[in-house]
Amino acid sequence: MRSIKNIGLCMLLLLFLGSLPACSGSLLRNYGRILPIGWEARDLKNGVVDPELRYYISGSDVYPIALIGLNRNRRLDPKTLWKEVAMTPKKLREIVGLMEAKAFEYGQFPHEFKLLDTGGQKIGLWYSLLTATTFIHFEEDGAVILPTPDLDTYEKLEPKNDDD
Repeated sequence: MRSIKNIGLCMLLLLFLGSLPACSGSLLRNYGRILPIGWEARDLKNGVVDPELRYYISGSDVYPIALIGLNRNRRLDPKTLWKEVAMTPKKLREIVGLMEAKAFEYGQFPHEFKLLDTGGQKIGLWYSLLTATTFIHFEEDGAVILPTPDLDTYEKLEPKNDDD
């Protein structure tokens, strides 16, 4: 009897989850996706600058929290706090190296993600710690809204002191 209830509950849950995209379609229609890339981060570490991208950093100039590259045909919403960087191979290696050095202090390492538009087309890249989260949204006028991660992303990784 118990297994029949569990099966019924599972079926109800699957039905709910299956209908969720249909219900949320209009709510999420202007959102893109941020997906892991994997080993392609080698290009960043080697300073391979994509001429089709504009590069931006978030956080400190010394230890950026995140790095993005956005297709030149896309416009980043000016209300966001990203700082554009005139990227060169040397500058890219430096930024990635500083981000890795800061992350290693906390036993972490940055990851590269691809930025996708609403149709699933790649429009750029994102490089940060996994804890530096954001979302990608597209305004009706085509502007890309990509909020910067929390400025205290590294501080949140500090070990808690019981004396505080």
